[in-house]
Amino acid sequence: MIRLHWGVENGLHWTINVTFSEDACRVRTGHAPQNLALLRRIALNALNLEQSLKHSNRQKSNRAAMDNNYMLTILSACLPQHDDTSQPACQ
Repeated sequence: MIRLHWGVENGLHWTINVTFSEDACRVRTGHAPQNLALLRRIALNALNLEQSLKHSNRQKSNRAAMDNNYMLTILSACLPQHDDTSQPACQ
């Protein structure tokens, strides 16, 4: 059980904290913390799907913040491909 807990902590929460500094976020009231956590997970999945750059997710996120074309590249990685068997990558 302990190893399972730390596997989740290291695999998801640590990655989100390093990429988006989630622990430093001061939002604590209402539904805002859950909404931001969901948006961070969606963004992390999109960053993981984008494979044109071999950089960390944090570097990809910073580049997307400064370069609209790269942001569109990340968003297009979530779109389904045009063959008949594929499913949308971001659901």
